[in-house]
Amino acid sequence: MREYVVYEAKAKLADLMKHVQQGERVTITNCGEPVADLVPSAGRAAQRTKEAIAAIKAMRAGSIDQAQFAKMHARGRRWPLQ
Repeated sequence: MREYVVYEAKAKLADLMKHVQQGERVTITNCGEPVADLVPSAGRAAQRTKEAIAAIKAMRAGSIDQAQFAKMHARGRRWPLQ
């Protein structure tokens, strides 16, 4: 989890959004107190969950070869492969 003071968050909003898109949670503080959290959209999280389930089913069915598995492992087991 990343934490930013309000003025830092304002200056770095585009960067914060990139982190959130990658699934990270960002907390914005004011005078040391948390006031807001930027979190990935629930729709995006649901889509990533469906993709992960599809990947697990494909692995169990044997439709992923060793090279594809190695790529998934190297990328942090994200799906689909790029």
